This record gives sequence, C-alpha cells and structure tokens, in this order.
Amino acid sequence: MKIEILGTGCAKCKALESNAKEALTKIGGFHEIVKVDDIMEIMKYNVVSTPALVVDGVVKSTGKLLSVEEIIALIG
Repeated sequence: MKIEILGTGCAKCKALESNAKEALTKIGGFHEIVKVDDIMEIMKYNVVSTPALVVDGVVKSTGKLLSVEEIIALIG
C-alpha cells in the first residue's frame, strides 16, 4: 500500500504525516509513505486544501488533520 501525504509543510501536514506513520505501525505490514510537497504534483490530484491523504492513488481526505484511528479506518 502506498500512502501519500499532500501538503506544503504546514503544521497540520506534518502532524498528518506523523499520524499516518503511527497508524501504519499499528496495522503492521509493508507500506510506503511518501510526503508530497510540490504544488504541481498536489494539483494533479485536484486537491484544493491540504493536508490531504492519498491511498494507492485515491484521495481519501482533504483539508483535515485525521487522527490515527481515522486513518486506520480509511486504510484498514
């Protein structure tokens, strides 16, 4: 599973990345997590507000700092 965190480096973006890493640790298995901070790459997903969570190329959440539990529910 490939998890992408879309954001330009704001506090919420960094917190979402941290929460995603914790969620992946809890569910186990092999997963890739990538931080995308290039505006042109973010625009390819048609995301208008960050942070955004993308799972295997599908946007699952935008503009919200998800909790660890919410991330697990989306990717579990």
